[in-house]
Amino acid sequence: SLEVEDLEVRNGVVLSVDDPTKSISYAELTKGKEIIETEIGDVPVKKQSEFRIMGKSRLRVDSAEKVTGKAKYAGDIQLPGMLCARILRPASLGAKLTSVDTSKAEAMEGVKVVKDGDLVAVLHKSQHMAAKALGSIKAEWEEESPDLDHDSLYDYLLKVATESRQLASEGELSQGKAAAVKHIESTFEDPYIAHSPIENHTATAVMEEGRMKVWASCQTPYPTKEDIAEELGMEEKDVQLLPIFIGGGFGGKIYNPQAIEAARLAKLTGKPVQVVYTREEEFLYDRLRPAGVIQVDAGLNEEGRISYWDFTVNMSGGRESEHFYDIPHSRTSVKFAPRGTMGHPFFTGAWRAPSVNTNTFARESQMDILAVAAGVDPVEFRLKHLEHDPRMAHVVKTGAERFGWTPAKGPSGRGYGFAVGIDVGSYVVVYVEVDVDKSSGHVQVKRAICCQDMGMVVNPQGAILQAEGSMLMGLGYALREEIEFKGREMLSRNFDTYSITQFNMAPEMEVILVGTDNEIPYGGGEPPIVVMGGAIANAVFDAVGIRLREIPFLPDKVLTALNE
Repeated sequence: SLEVEDLEVRNGVVLSVDDPTKSISYAELTKGKEIIETEIGDVPVKKQSEFRIMGKSRLRVDSAEKVTGKAKYAGDIQLPGMLCARILRPASLGAKLTSVDTSKAEAMEGVKVVKDGDLVAVLHKSQHMAAKALGSIKAEWEEESPDLDHDSLYDYLLKVATESRQLASEGELSQGKAAAVKHIESTFEDPYIAHSPIENHTATAVMEEGRMKVWASCQTPYPTKEDIAEELGMEEKDVQLLPIFIGGGFGGKIYNPQAIEAARLAKLTGKPVQVVYTREEEFLYDRLRPAGVIQVDAGLNEEGRISYWDFTVNMSGGRESEHFYDIPHSRTSVKFAPRGTMGHPFFTGAWRAPSVNTNTFARESQMDILAVAAGVDPVEFRLKHLEHDPRMAHVVKTGAERFGWTPAKGPSGRGYGFAVGIDVGSYVVVYVEVDVDKSSGHVQVKRAICCQDMGMVVNPQGAILQAEGSMLMGLGYALREEIEFKGREMLSRNFDTYSITQFNMAPEMEVILVGTDNEIPYGGGEPPIVVMGGAIANAVFDAVGIRLREIPFLPDKVLTALNE
């Protein structure tokens, strides 16, 4: 027999360190028996120098399938006798159906009409004919019409945010305010934005021998399975959610009403049913990123250091709203609408790095404002307030060096800006260079450099691709994306009225990973997106001297600020 320290494990086989010919597989050790006991001991963690896979770049195993079109999505599932369903929807959320006439749809050849409580649907083997049948239905709705639109949104949010919770505090604000020689109050505003995945919410369902089988474009398979079982009054063991590729989720496919609708219709009709949301349905029923208003009150003492910081989040969530700078007196609070009141007029939920985009935009914009007030280069100003945090300081310095940042008080006219953030344990900074067209108000990001400390990097290539994707998606929310609405009716319902990142917006990009060898791995799917709004806002100020406090930075907003 050998001692534990004389053994190593490789590819599921236990080997002798001195004589690898002596080996035994896990299968031989267990002999097919169930493991009924575990022993807890002081097991040393493998050193990174011993890793054979982690830390090395690997191609995604599904890349070839997706590029060649072999990958199957929920809408690619085609079953014998399958019906395509279209569901009667209101023009706005909260509307109640008061009358419906489906006689014309019922008279159409091959069309099946289903009425089941709140569900009115038409089904046909052709998507086109199902849509035509839906258009023949006459329906009347009782709609909710609150006196609210995208222009009055931020006043409304401040009005309904009547309850509050303190998330963090340090020192005494009164002392910090007394020590300040400069006081700067700022308000930052962020609108509703949609997930707008290229693949709409889609599901295909069939009832076979008492079991419901569902293919759904879905980020949450287990909760979705539970929801289907509860809706249909079935045991969870009789609901099977089959694995399928997702054509973009970003948090929007955490909730999957289309899967429930497809399963419900499949059970009612006894036929395989496919539900594909139209782009209009995708927008209306999306769990939007919540709009919010951030109020910041901060001050500088005679030495040009921040003496106090008061940060209040209204209606958009408090995740990563706490600052990480050296500030002796601070408070972070979140305000929200009371339970049982409308609050947001739309469904809201997780949008890539929930809440962190908004909070980082406000914090990093205010930090730049304070740097200007102190008459100090913004990188120098950040480092001055990161003396307790060498990890973050290293990220900021490394990114600045690779970007080619040289100290200058803003606005320098160069169009340089950056923002610092923390998300899922990762520390990140993105430096950008922008060009602002003073005649049109168009903002073009020319280059972007991300420096990220995500601890131990499991797959460097995967981490770099995620960072690049985050920066590109961040361009959309910073420069283009905004839901326009009236009451509870959404006016932005397709890509002709809602614009995401386009190819001509893409800058030169570089990603630097600076995780240390002995750290645990942190998240890498989202961190760079959280800093894009702040980085671009700060770069626009550096370029032309205007401070943009409302996202997105549309050309008309830039022109208005330039004219003012």
